[in-house]
Amino acid sequence: MIICHCNIHMELPYVSSLKGRRSIVNSLKEKLKTFNISVLDISGEYVKEADIDFVFLSHDSKSTAQYKEKIELMLENNFGEYVYELDYEEI
Repeated sequence: MIICHCNIHMELPYVSSLKGRRSIVNSLKEKLKTFNISVLDISGEYVKEADIDFVFLSHDSKSTAQYKEKIELMLENNFGEYVYELDYEEI
């Protein structure tokens, strides 16, 4: 069994309020939840940045890689206009 911990750090240069950031973060969280993973917003007070952590389990490294590819594709298709950094840690 593999536990995969992931972090998405997003730069939001065109957002000017917490309400705007919250809208983007909630949209991202809802799209991530369709993958049946646990999602948490760990963003600070700075409006122009957002941090999302999520965790999922998989049976083997092949299914972990498939999950990663699906998530990266979803990010590229839905949030490609934002600069983001995606970090993975397998346990």
